Amino acid sequence: MSKRGHISEEDRELFRRATGDVRRLDDDRAPPERTPRPPRTRARTHTGPPEEPRDLAESEWTSDVGPGDVLSFARAGVRRRDMERLRRGRFRIEADLDLHGRIVADAVTALDDFLVDSRRRGRRCVRIVHGKGFGSRSGLPIMKSHVDRWLRSRSEVLAFCSATPPDGGTGALYVLLRR
Repeated sequence: MSKRGHISEEDRELFRRATGDVRRLDDDRAPPERTPRPPRTRARTHTGPPEEPRDLAESEWTSDVGPGDVLSFARAGVRRRDMERLRRGRFRIEADLDLHGRIVADAVTALDDFLVDSRRRGRRCVRIVHGKGFGSRSGLPIMKSHVDRWLRSRSEVLAFCSATPPDGGTGALYVLLRR
């Protein structure tokens, strides 16, 4: 370029060769983005024995768990150091279960089978992806609420907490299993 704003014929030809068969779009506006609701950041922590288990597939059950809520649970006797390692994602994840897109009845069966198999194989730490609920009709994390309750009722679950952002954040859980 010799002058500001002036493009040489050589540069124009170079540009034409680089763009090849490109054609102009009729409408070059980007579609509007859907703005997600801001996540709630209140932490829910519970230690001690779980509530009495009821029908785990009970679909009427609701909770105040939000998409951004951090879940955390530890049975009595779980060392604080182990819980901190779990929160930081310092245990090796030995298996994953993704419950996205499942209905509640299928999810409870999949979770049950996964936990039984993981325990049988001697796994210590697993990850369960439940999602944040943005795809649900209500916009609430239905699967997240159910998984929170189901895991508390399982005797083989020593502790669980929301995963670190690279592993799914508040849409997934690290679960520490009894050996």
